[in-house]
Amino acid sequence: MSDLTSSLSRLETLSPAALRDRWAAVTGTVVPKVSPKLLRLALAWEIQARALGGLSRDTTRRLDQLARGQTRTAPARAGMRLVREWGGKAHIVIVGEDQVIRWNGREWGSLSEVARAITGTRWSGPAFFGLKKRIAA
Repeated sequence: MSDLTSSLSRLETLSPAALRDRWAAVTGTVVPKVSPKLLRLALAWEIQARALGGLSRDTTRRLDQLARGQTRTAPARAGMRLVREWGGKAHIVIVGEDQVIRWNGREWGSLSEVARAITGTRWSGPAFFGLKKRIAA
């Protein structure tokens, strides 16, 4: 942890050119066209995320949805029973207490896998089962 603290402290002393070099070294991406102050903050976040694990995929997706303000996705919770009609047949998916998704006598890794198996095409599982809702403008 002291390595992380010292690495973050050193950012305060770097020149704008050194900050850009450090950004390229840490992220391997093109340096954004922002002020040195903002680049220092972004670089600090990147260094911490790499050292401490960053945000989960669900958190990143949720933050993105909130920022865009277009949709909200409710998580599939234990005990949920999701029903969707497709092709004239009702398909029932159960989310077990162990968070395992069950449909058609099998266990599935995600709702999207189930939606693909039902439709034969790529679907967002949460959208297919009605967990993803558009927000009124």
